[in-house]
Amino acid sequence: MILILIHFFNIPSFAKEKKNTLKEITQISNEALKDMDAGNFEKSLIKSRLALKYAIAINDNNLIASVYNTIGANFDGLAEFDKAFFYYKKGLLYANKTNNDELKNWLNNNIGNIYCFDKKQYEKGIFYYKKSLEYSEKSKDSMQIVFTNLNLTWAYFDIGQFEKGFPHLKFINKYHKKHGDESTIVALNMLNGMYHSYKNNPEKAVVFFQNAIKLGTEGNQKSDLSYSHYEFSKFLLKKNDYENAYKNLELYNKITDELNIEEKLNKANVVGINLQIDEYKREIDKIGNDYKTKESILIQEQSRNKKIVILLLGILLVLSILFYLYSQNTQLKQKNKIKDIQSQLQQNTINASINGQELERKKIASFLHDNISALLSSAGLHLNAFTSKNHTNAEEIIKTKAILEEAHDQIRDLSHELMPTLLARFGLFYALEDLCEKNSNSVIQFNYYIVVPTKTRYNENFEMKMYFIIMELLNNIIKHSRATQANLTIQENNNSLQIKIEDNGKGFDNDKFYILEGFGINQIKARINNLKGTILINSKLNSGTTVTIEVPITYQKKITTPVFPSQ
Repeated sequence: MILILIHFFNIPSFAKEKKNTLKEITQISNEALKDMDAGNFEKSLIKSRLALKYAIAINDNNLIASVYNTIGANFDGLAEFDKAFFYYKKGLLYANKTNNDELKNWLNNNIGNIYCFDKKQYEKGIFYYKKSLEYSEKSKDSMQIVFTNLNLTWAYFDIGQFEKGFPHLKFINKYHKKHGDESTIVALNMLNGMYHSYKNNPEKAVVFFQNAIKLGTEGNQKSDLSYSHYEFSKFLLKKNDYENAYKNLELYNKITDELNIEEKLNKANVVGINLQIDEYKREIDKIGNDYKTKESILIQEQSRNKKIVILLLGILLVLSILFYLYSQNTQLKQKNKIKDIQSQLQQNTINASINGQELERKKIASFLHDNISALLSSAGLHLNAFTSKNHTNAEEIIKTKAILEEAHDQIRDLSHELMPTLLARFGLFYALEDLCEKNSNSVIQFNYYIVVPTKTRYNENFEMKMYFIIMELLNNIIKHSRATQANLTIQENNNSLQIKIEDNGKGFDNDKFYILEGFGINQIKARINNLKGTILINSKLNSGTTVTIEVPITYQKKITTPVFPSQ
């Protein structure tokens, strides 16, 4: 088995006034390590107990962790693995509060050893080995890096994960000669033999296994030697060499029995002090518990004082907040009133602007059609009368007549665009049907569906507003949607006009609707709000867009005469 790792290091001084005390504690801790290496576990535990008591008194986490590691190693040496595991864990708890990467490395490695070699919980053991490797790399401890890679290789190979273990084995083979330890040379040869056995390279596997057995025998490394015989017997069995496999298995059993006997003798030698060791364990635990109790009482007193101060501050804070809230509430009410007034003024301004635009559109259309168009028609008649009377076909006269006709046509088209004749003469539904027909072409087809009698008429201003709202939405489809088909559906429901406009265009992301501001959507919304209606826009990328509008109908009080005479 891998030798238990014990950390030898000097503890630095942290403050001048504690220099002597810290030096004395470090001296006791180092003596405990020496006693443990000599097999004097009882003496080592006694000194470790004193060192721990003093280390806790000066609250030195670095030293506390180091002493816990020594205590754990003592119990490890006594084959009291559960106790060793307990103290390694406590040591790691304190080591993690320090910047001592070297100490964290040793403790993580020792915990990994117990998980792998005693508890056989390889997954947890590998986790701690990796933590150990991480800290050894931080502290740039080359020897420990090689050693931990060896442990990781062995752990992976033990559970048959050779491919995961191979990178670590490759690293050891490269650096063991320079940074490795002689105590691990047997294990290294055995691991190489195991890997080549797995890769079905029998010649190399035999060389490594035999070399491991030779070095183990010469160096009297019984634990690693026994494992080498065992793994070699498994290899020989796989090669159907039953005789040699059996011989190596016998040697494995023999060495294992010797090791068990030595362990029993070791336990027999310390059986007389087991009760004392348990007492030392209880005292060690008591030292930690007493410190925690005193610390808890101090924390409770500090907490009580803090609570009183916090309570007083809280009362003052609550009073301040109440006064502040009262004053802010008063100001907020005044601000809300001002905002409401401003919002109403803004809405009125928008409504007035929209109504003004529509009124001006109507006036301009009427002026162009009734006045300008009439004047152009009159000028054309006079010109025709002149040419008929004087029997002249001068080029200038012909061009003038053509210009007048063109101007008349353009004025008429502009007038109809501002206020379509069908809208004024026959109503909203005829005008929308004509609009869909005019906008349809080889690129896009507008389909018109209506469940209301086409001859139905509403209030003139209502029809005009709805027409231009729908026209703007259709223009948006033509300009921006890249659609090939669009549907306009109209129906009445509970004195409301319901309009649905759908297209199969590129659509857009509803969450990025602000992009559509340039499409006139805000102005359309303002117009619908002015009519006390609602609008809902639903779209998905590459799935088209659907616009749903519902507006209360304003019915006409009387039949109005058309704005424009027929052409």
